[in-house]
Amino acid sequence: MATATAVEIAGLEHSFGGLEVIARMDVSLNAGEVRGIVGPSGCGKSTLLELVSGLREPSAGAIAVHGSTSARDRLASCAFMPQRDLLLPWLSAIDNAAIALRNRGASRREARSAAHPLFERFGLAGFEGTRPAELSGGMRQRIAFLRTLLAGKPVLLLDEPFASLDAITRAEMQEWLAEALAAESRSVILVSHDVEEALYLSDRVTVLSPRPARAVAEISAPAPRARPRLESVTDPAFTAARERALEALTEASA
Repeated sequence: MATATAVEIAGLEHSFGGLEVIARMDVSLNAGEVRGIVGPSGCGKSTLLELVSGLREPSAGAIAVHGSTSARDRLASCAFMPQRDLLLPWLSAIDNAAIALRNRGASRREARSAAHPLFERFGLAGFEGTRPAELSGGMRQRIAFLRTLLAGKPVLLLDEPFASLDAITRAEMQEWLAEALAAESRSVILVSHDVEEALYLSDRVTVLSPRPARAVAEISAPAPRARPRLESVTDPAFTAARERALEALTEASA
Protein backbone atom coordinates (compact mmCIF):
# COMPACT_ATOMS: atom_id res chain seq x y z
CA MET A 1 0.00 0.00 0.00
CA ALA A 2 1.36 3.44 -0.95
CA THR A 3 2.21 5.80 1.89
CA ALA A 4 0.21 9.04 1.96
CA THR A 5 2.25 12.22 1.54
CA ALA A 6 1.69 15.05 4.01
CA VAL A 7 4.11 17.60 2.50
CA GLU A 8 5.63 17.62 -0.98
CA ILE A 9 8.36 20.17 -1.82
CA ALA A 10 9.31 20.20 -5.51
CA GLY A 11 11.86 22.42 -7.26
CA LEU A 12 11.72 24.91 -4.38
CA GLU A 13 13.74 28.10 -4.77
CA HIS A 14 13.60 31.26 -2.69
CA SER A 15 15.36 34.62 -2.62
CA PHE A 16 15.07 37.80 -0.59
CA GLY A 17 15.75 40.44 -3.21
CA GLY A 18 19.12 39.52 -4.66
CA LEU A 19 19.99 37.13 -1.82
CA GLU A 20 19.46 33.51 -2.84
CA VAL A 21 18.45 31.52 0.27
CA ILE A 22 17.26 28.21 -1.18
CA ALA A 23 18.81 27.11 -4.47
CA ARG A 24 16.67 24.10 -5.33
CA MET A 25 15.05 21.59 -3.08
CA ASP A 26 12.95 18.44 -3.42
CA VAL A 27 11.81 16.95 -0.08
CA SER A 28 8.76 14.95 0.93
CA LEU A 29 7.18 14.20 4.30
CA ASN A 30 5.06 11.08 4.69
CA ALA A 31 1.92 11.16 6.80
CA GLY A 32 2.80 10.38 10.42
CA GLU A 33 6.53 10.79 9.79
CA VAL A 34 9.03 13.00 11.61
CA ARG A 35 11.47 14.52 9.13
CA GLY A 36 14.57 16.20 10.54
CA ILE A 37 16.24 19.08 8.72
CA VAL A 38 19.85 19.91 9.66
CA GLY A 39 22.29 22.40 8.21
CA PRO A 40 24.71 25.14 9.14
CA SER A 41 23.52 28.33 10.81
CA GLY A 42 21.95 30.78 8.39
CA CYS A 43 21.43 28.25 5.60
CA GLY A 44 17.67 28.85 5.31
CA LYS A 45 16.17 26.21 7.64
CA SER A 46 13.74 28.62 9.32
CA THR A 47 12.82 30.15 5.95
CA LEU A 48 11.96 26.66 4.73
CA LEU A 49 9.44 26.23 7.57
CA GLU A 50 7.93 29.65 6.85
CA LEU A 51 7.47 28.62 3.23
CA VAL A 52 5.90 25.28 4.10
CA SER A 53 3.54 26.91 6.59
CA GLY A 54 2.24 29.45 4.08
CA LEU A 55 3.71 32.44 5.91
CA ARG A 56 5.76 33.08 2.75
CA GLU A 57 5.33 32.14 -0.89
CA PRO A 58 8.32 30.60 -2.71
CA SER A 59 10.10 32.41 -5.51
CA ALA A 60 9.90 29.26 -7.62
CA GLY A 61 8.77 25.66 -7.32
CA ALA A 62 5.80 24.28 -5.42
CA ILE A 63 4.89 23.22 -1.89
CA ALA A 64 1.82 21.06 -1.30
CA VAL A 65 0.45 20.27 2.15
CA HIS A 66 -2.08 17.44 2.00
CA GLY A 67 -2.38 18.09 -1.72
CA SER A 68 -3.03 21.83 -1.58
CA THR A 69 -0.51 24.42 -2.76
CA SER A 70 -2.32 27.61 -1.70
CA ALA A 71 -0.78 29.61 1.15
CA ARG A 72 -4.14 29.79 2.94
CA ASP A 73 -4.60 26.02 2.90
CA ARG A 74 -1.01 25.39 3.96
CA LEU A 75 -1.44 27.76 6.88
CA ALA A 76 -4.68 26.02 7.85
CA SER A 77 -2.89 22.64 7.97
CA CYS A 78 0.35 23.64 9.75
CA ALA A 79 1.14 24.59 13.35
CA PHE A 80 4.45 26.44 13.66
CA MET A 81 6.52 26.31 16.88
CA PRO A 82 9.29 28.96 16.62
CA GLN A 83 12.68 28.89 18.35
CA ARG A 84 11.54 31.17 21.18
CA ASP A 85 8.57 30.04 23.23
CA LEU A 86 6.77 33.42 22.81
CA LEU A 87 4.59 32.81 25.87
CA LEU A 88 2.54 35.85 26.83
CA PRO A 89 3.81 37.01 30.24
CA TRP A 90 0.43 38.24 31.48
CA LEU A 91 -1.30 34.91 30.89
CA SER A 92 -1.13 31.79 33.04
CA ALA A 93 0.49 28.62 31.70
CA ILE A 94 -2.85 27.02 30.86
CA ASP A 95 -4.16 30.14 29.13
CA ASN A 96 -0.96 30.34 27.06
CA ALA A 97 -1.34 26.71 26.07
CA ALA A 98 -4.99 27.16 25.11
CA ILE A 99 -4.62 30.42 23.19
CA ALA A 100 -5.24 28.79 19.79
CA LEU A 101 -8.56 27.44 21.06
CA ARG A 102 -9.56 30.90 22.31
CA ASN A 103 -8.63 32.34 18.91
CA ARG A 104 -11.03 29.85 17.30
CA GLY A 105 -13.88 31.07 19.50
CA ALA A 106 -13.79 28.73 22.49
CA SER A 107 -14.68 30.24 25.85
CA ARG A 108 -11.99 30.42 28.51
CA ARG A 109 -13.66 27.56 30.40
CA GLU A 110 -13.85 25.39 27.26
CA ALA A 111 -10.24 26.11 26.31
CA ARG A 112 -8.93 25.37 29.80
CA SER A 113 -10.97 22.17 29.93
CA ALA A 114 -9.40 20.96 26.69
CA ALA A 115 -5.86 21.88 27.81
CA HIS A 116 -6.04 20.56 31.36
CA PRO A 117 -5.62 16.79 30.62
CA LEU A 118 -2.44 17.50 28.64
CA PHE A 119 -0.82 19.25 31.60
CA GLU A 120 -0.74 15.98 33.53
CA ARG A 121 0.37 14.00 30.47
CA PHE A 122 3.23 16.44 29.82
CA GLY A 123 4.43 16.58 33.43
CA LEU A 124 2.98 20.04 34.07
CA ALA A 125 0.23 19.18 36.55
CA GLY A 126 0.05 21.80 39.30
CA PHE A 127 1.50 24.57 37.16
CA GLU A 128 -1.66 25.51 35.27
CA GLY A 129 -1.97 28.87 37.02
CA THR A 130 1.74 29.75 36.95
CA ARG A 131 2.99 32.73 34.93
CA PRO A 132 5.79 32.15 32.38
CA ALA A 133 8.40 34.12 34.38
CA GLU A 134 8.09 31.57 37.20
CA LEU A 135 8.72 28.53 34.98
CA SER A 136 11.99 26.87 33.98
CA GLY A 137 13.11 26.93 30.35
CA GLY A 138 12.18 23.29 29.88
CA MET A 139 8.69 23.82 31.28
CA ARG A 140 8.16 26.85 29.05
CA GLN A 141 9.10 24.73 26.01
CA ARG A 142 6.65 22.01 27.06
CA ILE A 143 3.88 24.61 27.24
CA ALA A 144 4.90 25.99 23.84
CA PHE A 145 4.69 22.48 22.38
CA LEU A 146 1.36 21.86 24.10
CA ARG A 147 0.09 25.10 22.54
CA THR A 148 1.26 23.82 19.14
CA LEU A 149 -0.62 20.54 19.60
CA LEU A 150 -3.80 22.26 20.74
CA ALA A 151 -3.88 24.22 17.50
CA GLY A 152 -5.22 20.93 16.11
CA LYS A 153 -3.27 21.03 12.83
CA PRO A 154 -2.15 17.77 11.14
CA VAL A 155 1.37 19.07 10.35
CA LEU A 156 3.72 20.36 13.05
CA LEU A 157 6.69 22.56 12.13
CA LEU A 158 9.23 22.72 14.97
CA ASP A 159 12.03 25.27 14.57
CA GLU A 160 14.97 24.35 16.85
CA PRO A 161 12.65 24.01 19.87
CA PHE A 162 15.47 23.42 22.38
CA ALA A 163 18.15 25.77 21.05
CA SER A 164 17.97 28.07 24.08
CA LEU A 165 18.29 25.32 26.71
CA ASP A 166 21.39 24.13 28.55
CA ALA A 167 22.88 20.77 27.55
CA ILE A 168 21.39 18.75 30.43
CA THR A 169 17.91 20.20 30.05
CA ARG A 170 18.14 19.82 26.29
CA ALA A 171 18.89 16.09 26.57
CA GLU A 172 15.96 15.62 28.97
CA MET A 173 13.63 17.52 26.65
CA GLN A 174 14.72 15.49 23.63
CA GLU A 175 13.68 12.29 25.39
CA TRP A 176 10.43 13.89 26.50
CA LEU A 177 9.64 15.13 22.99
CA ALA A 178 10.40 11.71 21.48
CA GLU A 179 7.74 10.17 23.73
CA ALA A 180 5.28 13.01 23.05
CA LEU A 181 5.64 12.68 19.27
CA ALA A 182 5.26 8.89 19.46
CA ALA A 183 1.85 9.41 21.07
CA GLU A 184 0.66 11.79 18.32
CA SER A 185 -0.56 10.92 14.84
CA ARG A 186 0.92 14.10 13.38
CA SER A 187 3.36 14.70 10.54
CA VAL A 188 6.36 16.70 11.73
CA ILE A 189 9.21 18.69 10.22
CA LEU A 190 11.87 19.33 12.86
CA VAL A 191 14.62 21.86 12.15
CA SER A 192 17.79 21.53 14.20
CA HIS A 193 21.47 22.45 13.99
CA ASP A 194 22.23 19.39 16.15
CA VAL A 195 22.71 16.23 14.09
CA GLU A 196 22.36 13.92 17.10
CA GLU A 197 19.10 15.57 18.15
CA ALA A 198 17.66 15.30 14.64
CA LEU A 199 18.59 11.63 14.27
CA TYR A 200 17.19 10.75 17.68
CA LEU A 201 13.86 12.50 17.14
CA SER A 202 13.28 11.76 13.44
CA ASP A 203 12.53 8.93 11.05
CA ARG A 204 14.61 10.52 8.28
CA VAL A 205 17.04 13.44 8.27
CA THR A 206 17.74 15.76 5.35
CA VAL A 207 21.14 17.47 5.40
CA LEU A 208 21.32 20.95 3.86
CA SER A 209 24.29 22.79 2.42
CA PRO A 210 25.31 26.33 3.40
CA ARG A 211 23.22 29.12 1.84
CA PRO A 212 21.83 28.89 -0.73
CA ALA A 213 20.47 25.68 0.75
CA ARG A 214 20.41 22.45 -1.21
CA ALA A 215 19.53 18.98 0.06
CA VAL A 216 22.86 17.13 -0.05
CA ALA A 217 22.01 13.90 1.83
CA GLU A 218 19.12 11.94 3.27
CA ILE A 219 19.81 9.60 6.18
CA SER A 220 17.34 7.20 7.78
CA ALA A 221 17.35 7.01 11.54
CA PRO A 222 18.89 3.69 12.61
CA ALA A 223 16.24 2.77 15.20
CA PRO A 224 12.57 3.40 15.99
CA ARG A 225 11.78 6.67 17.69
CA ALA A 226 11.09 6.95 21.46
CA ARG A 227 13.82 4.57 22.64
CA PRO A 228 15.66 5.84 25.74
CA ARG A 229 18.06 8.53 24.55
CA LEU A 230 21.25 7.07 26.03
CA GLU A 231 20.47 3.66 24.55
CA SER A 232 19.90 5.25 21.13
CA VAL A 233 22.86 7.62 20.87
CA THR A 234 25.39 5.03 22.03
CA ASP A 235 24.22 2.38 19.55
CA PRO A 236 26.91 1.70 16.88
CA ALA A 237 24.36 2.09 14.09
CA PHE A 238 23.35 5.49 15.46
CA THR A 239 27.00 6.55 15.69
CA ALA A 240 27.55 5.52 12.06
CA ALA A 241 24.48 7.49 10.91
CA ARG A 242 25.66 10.54 12.83
CA GLU A 243 29.09 10.30 11.18
CA ARG A 244 27.48 10.09 7.72
CA ALA A 245 25.46 13.23 8.43
CA LEU A 246 28.49 15.11 9.75
CA GLU A 247 30.53 14.08 6.72
CA ALA A 248 27.77 15.35 4.42
CA LEU A 249 27.75 18.69 6.26
CA THR A 250 31.55 18.96 6.04
CA GLU A 251 31.65 18.09 2.34
CA ALA A 252 28.87 20.55 1.52
CA SER A 253 30.72 23.33 3.35
CA ALA A 254 34.08 22.64 1.67
